[in-house]
Amino acid sequence: MMEMQESPRTPVVMAQLSWFFGIATIVKLLLIPSYHSTDLEVHRHWLAITHFLPLSQWYTDETSEWTLDYPPFFAYLERFLSMFAHLIDPQIVHLHHGLNYKANSAIYFQRMSVIVSDLFLLYGVYRSTLALASLKRSLIWLLVIWSPGLLIVDHLHFQYNGFLFGWLLLSLSFLAQGRDVMGAFLFAVLLCFKHLFAVAAPVYFVYLLRHYCRGGLVRGFARLSVMGAIVVAVFAAAYGPFVYHGQIQQVIRRMFPFGRGLCHAYWAPNFWVFYIMLDKGITFLLRKFGFNIPAPVASFTGGLVGDASPFAILPRVTPLTTFIMVLLALSPCLFRTWKDPRPRLIVRSVAYAYTCGFLFGWHVHEKASLHFSIPLAIVAVESLEDAKHYFLLSIGQAEALEPSYCLSQGVKIVLNFSAQYSGSLRGDKKGGEKQGFEVGWVTKSYLIGVVVVEIWGQFLHPYLFGDKLPFVPLMLISMYCAIGILYSWIWQLKSILISS
Repeated sequence: MMEMQESPRTPVVMAQLSWFFGIATIVKLLLIPSYHSTDLEVHRHWLAITHFLPLSQWYTDETSEWTLDYPPFFAYLERFLSMFAHLIDPQIVHLHHGLNYKANSAIYFQRMSVIVSDLFLLYGVYRSTLALASLKRSLIWLLVIWSPGLLIVDHLHFQYNGFLFGWLLLSLSFLAQGRDVMGAFLFAVLLCFKHLFAVAAPVYFVYLLRHYCRGGLVRGFARLSVMGAIVVAVFAAAYGPFVYHGQIQQVIRRMFPFGRGLCHAYWAPNFWVFYIMLDKGITFLLRKFGFNIPAPVASFTGGLVGDASPFAILPRVTPLTTFIMVLLALSPCLFRTWKDPRPRLIVRSVAYAYTCGFLFGWHVHEKASLHFSIPLAIVAVESLEDAKHYFLLSIGQAEALEPSYCLSQGVKIVLNFSAQYSGSLRGDKKGGEKQGFEVGWVTKSYLIGVVVVEIWGQFLHPYLFGDKLPFVPLMLISMYCAIGILYSWIWQLKSILISS
């Protein structure tokens, strides 16, 4: 990821990192009895499906509304965990009697499974930072291991994102070291755990084709064949049993439920928020002028699968439309990667790819912002400008995920970046003027806007409207955070294109 700064002894680095991880684990243990979302029941039911039914029925079962819709490797993980769950409490993995089972045994087991799976995140962060200077290492550990976003999504709502990001960071760490085959293998494994990470696949493909498969036609084709064989072997291990049982089409249908609609039940702060509001605004104005236009049916804040409302004026957005927009947004990065496939830029390029997917993708959840914020934490220590960008992005992300964490996240980042960049120089290294971590007018203006949005949502809206228009505060948060992420997207693209 960055150039070698020092060569610390591995046991010392791991011991230091263990302190960060240990403190984070204590916090996670304290959160075990706290609030959890329906995702806990989702994963409990997946334990039951994979334990109670033969593999040929995993993706066809409809005993519960929470059907299995992750790729096969994640299903295999659920099957592995179910063996231990059965020993603790057989009802956890009973397909029928276990429905909506909320005994402490189920909650504690599932919470502990997420905490233990975070060991993959620990190792991914360790490999990603081993060659860095001590202060940079510690800063990345703090941003990733103590990430409020991961804490909220995994250890409150309930997910396994830390486990998945461990695989991503491991893959990127090998690519950054020039070990392309291992990096490609780990990324292929990750895609078989969660297919939403495939947004970065074009970047991986172009980078590996240009960086690994070079050296002439014969050597390049031989290396391409090796790389292809590895990827095919991984996908065969994941999907082969379902091909054998004639279930592959059902698996694909479950993994890509395009009928769910453009937006998730809770609006992710992306480009489509503005598109939806533009449609609603035009419809409202035309009706005021006497045009007989039916108002769009709003269902963005409820429903099992977050059905999107039909558009009244603007063209209906299809999955193909979003796919094309993601590729168009990604194309400048792909051209740059083709022209200059350098290992030091791969993390930045992958983060940009996930930003494109978040902004223009289909049925995006706000938690998908972690896909680019976690890799960008690695990039944030490269320069003062990267740190300033990460600060603005992290504020917008924290506001979108959980506004109450916004202040603590901002204070944490300012304090630690100030320590990192307190001695940095403005201008020439010898004659430059020292500067600390000071945000510019763009970030300051954005922070003021966050405060205004929060004051409206928490105080002014309830005072002025009472229980009327309850969707407005959520809409304002989504739109305002989308502005910050759009700014980040432009900034990331600029930094990739001008990087030397």
